[in-house]
Amino acid sequence: MTPARLCAPLMLVLLGLMVYTLNQTAQGIGPWGLLFGSDIKAIVVRYSWAPSLAVALLGGAGLGLAGVLLQQTLRNPLASPTTLGVASGAQLALLVATLFAPSLVVWSRGGVAFAGGALALGLVFGLAWPRRLAPTVLVLAGMVVNLYAGTLSLALILFNQEALQGMMIWGAGSLTQDNWSGVVYLLPRLALGLIGALLLSRALALLDLDEVNARNLGVSLLWLRLASLGLAVFVAVCVVARLGNIGFIGLAAPAIVRIAGARTFKARLLWAPVLGALLLALADQALNVFAGSSAMLVPTGAVTAALGAPLLLWLIPRLSMARSAPTSGALNAPVRRRSPRRFIAFLALAALLMAVIGLLVGQGSTGWHWPWSLAWSESGAWRLPRVAAAAAAGMMLALAGTIIQRVSGNPLASPEVLGISAGAGLGLLGLLLFFPEVSTGWSLTAGTIGALATLGLLIAVNARSGFEPERLLLTGISVMFLFTAVQQIVMAGGDPRVQGALAWILGSTYSVSLPRALLVMAVAVALIALARPFAIWLDLLPLGGPTARALGLDVDRSRLFLLLLVSVLTAGATLIVGPLSFVGLLAPHLARILGLSRAREQMAGSIVLGALLMIGADWLGRELIFPFELPSGMVATLLGGGYFMWRLRRL
Repeated sequence: MTPARLCAPLMLVLLGLMVYTLNQTAQGIGPWGLLFGSDIKAIVVRYSWAPSLAVALLGGAGLGLAGVLLQQTLRNPLASPTTLGVASGAQLALLVATLFAPSLVVWSRGGVAFAGGALALGLVFGLAWPRRLAPTVLVLAGMVVNLYAGTLSLALILFNQEALQGMMIWGAGSLTQDNWSGVVYLLPRLALGLIGALLLSRALALLDLDEVNARNLGVSLLWLRLASLGLAVFVAVCVVARLGNIGFIGLAAPAIVRIAGARTFKARLLWAPVLGALLLALADQALNVFAGSSAMLVPTGAVTAALGAPLLLWLIPRLSMARSAPTSGALNAPVRRRSPRRFIAFLALAALLMAVIGLLVGQGSTGWHWPWSLAWSESGAWRLPRVAAAAAAGMMLALAGTIIQRVSGNPLASPEVLGISAGAGLGLLGLLLFFPEVSTGWSLTAGTIGALATLGLLIAVNARSGFEPERLLLTGISVMFLFTAVQQIVMAGGDPRVQGALAWILGSTYSVSLPRALLVMAVAVALIALARPFAIWLDLLPLGGPTARALGLDVDRSRLFLLLLVSVLTAGATLIVGPLSFVGLLAPHLARILGLSRAREQMAGSIVLGALLMIGADWLGRELIFPFELPSGMVATLLGGGYFMWRLRRL
């Protein structure tokens, strides 16, 4: 297999799709009529079909070029504008500027996007710098920055749907054109980027060597990396500014041509843009064929992300990476408390106090209300289901996070980071869209099936590698990207149910009824009671498989049962607060830092802390920008994501 043999059949398929869609669009019109005719079909071909195809080719080539530069500069096969947060940072900057400084967008759309992308990449580098830009830490930092930017973008869209309605489709990556302005914008900028890459190509090729040899050959690594990364960000944000967030082309094209035989940097520099152009144009033309008149409503970028996530899952076992993620040894506790039960009781009192504040303290039409003025009001009764639901969700996520960290021996594992919450979210979102009036039991079943499917995928992809922490985390990232792609397609479709779905994705407890909250609380209590007797398993599993077996534990069966329990816990929590939350990561870490090291103690402490965090997040979401609300899941994501960033710097 060579890159040429790979691209040739793709080119033939693309030509076939082009001929088909052209015949469908301009049936009965000859070549002369297409070029100069005034028929409406000819006008559509000249000013919509042809420009859309041209920007697809240019955008795909640009993303392929940016991906090659990032991967070569960082010596990381998983680096791309998507995985390093560049595209999401550029998108967030454009959304903010559109709302608060529209003149900036009119004056320099590309400048705004470049600033956002550069800031996002700078933040990623700042997080990964203490580990010398280790591949896994770099990608994990990109993931959390991506999640942060995506969460903030969703919040802006939630509160400004009318002003940003058109930005929903654009933000998910739309190639729809009504003139040649997109081609005029992209062509000279991408040509400039290609010229810059060619000028740097000889020096960048030396990065295939180790750093010492590259320096001995006279290469200034600092300036070379700054120039190359600046060029990659420039090319990527030019595409994002014009076409929106096109996912995975920048990751897929360089990785595929490398596997196809492009061993040298110059070969990848040639073939990755070619393959990127073909992939994006194929996705766009295939969408036109299969979606028909609805193709304009389906964002091409989200489709490429949905196709790219399975590709990343296929690539992960085939890419070699230095082990840089922590192992089970990182689970050792700092100091164990002498009286853990007394301390857990103190945490429970703090959670109870937060629940009282959530129920009885808040703002109303006449200002702040305190317990003595709100205790018997309707507002206090209205808050009861929200507090109960938030507490139940926090308890379940915290317990799920504790279990999965101890089972995997990975301190960065959690239902959110491993994609289990996103898998549950996919199941729930599908049910919500097709059967909006189903019962809580069916919702819990759909979420559990999605979580179990994700766990099965994690096991299938990582079994051969012995569940290496870095590969496990990257598999979870893939599932998260897949969920994001489906979410973008749903939001861009104009469905009237999107408002409710968007609020749920961000983790709002606004519409939770008291019966549903009590049911979820009952499920949480039952699952916690079920998990308690198996704390001994969680003490033995972090010791490693051979040691646990020697002590009489059936490792495979115990792991299977515990992962099944994690699926049900995650589905129950996702049902209430959506898939975007880091409570499952944050609560177990806080419990361990506070000295609760034994499994039973950590489980109890995490459960109480999870309830405390989610009740606090729900209360803050209600009060911070009153009379408007921030969804509790989004507040928890911002708090927990900040902690995740701090943890990355301390690895």
